[in-house]
Amino acid sequence: MTLKIGDRLPPAVFTTPTGEGPKPITADEVFKGRTVALFAVPGAFTPTCSARHLPGFRDKAAELKGKGVDAIACVSVNDAFVMGAWARNEGVSTDDILMLADGNGDFTRKLGLSMDASGFGMGERSQRYSALVRDGVVEQLNIEAGGEFRVSSADHLLTQL
Repeated sequence: MTLKIGDRLPPAVFTTPTGEGPKPITADEVFKGRTVALFAVPGAFTPTCSARHLPGFRDKAAELKGKGVDAIACVSVNDAFVMGAWARNEGVSTDDILMLADGNGDFTRKLGLSMDASGFGMGERSQRYSALVRDGVVEQLNIEAGGEFRVSSADHLLTQL
């Protein structure tokens, strides 16, 4: 079943990069009692993800927070070391965007938003999407069609706030 507006996010444990190394963080720690702009990318360091998706949320972080977003979170089926290196490479502060490694794709599969990228040598990955999540419940959901980047952008999510 694919995630839809009104659904509660499932329990999950992510790994997030920190200055002291990778640390586990639960979905409750990320979403409970907060308004979160969540976005997912097929892969760190991939062309659209690095050129447009992550930079868009980085550049619009203050605007999103000014419209009531408590936190911005990026999830990808990558490990925490890759997510940390990608954040550093893109000049992303963990104060602005929480990098969530879904290394085994467990969270992504629970949402019904995994895709087979084995044709690109990448295995199972996440579809590209953005969502506004309030206290763990999905209020807005923007899932991209394959190969597109339109509705999951920070600019589009800002229009929904």
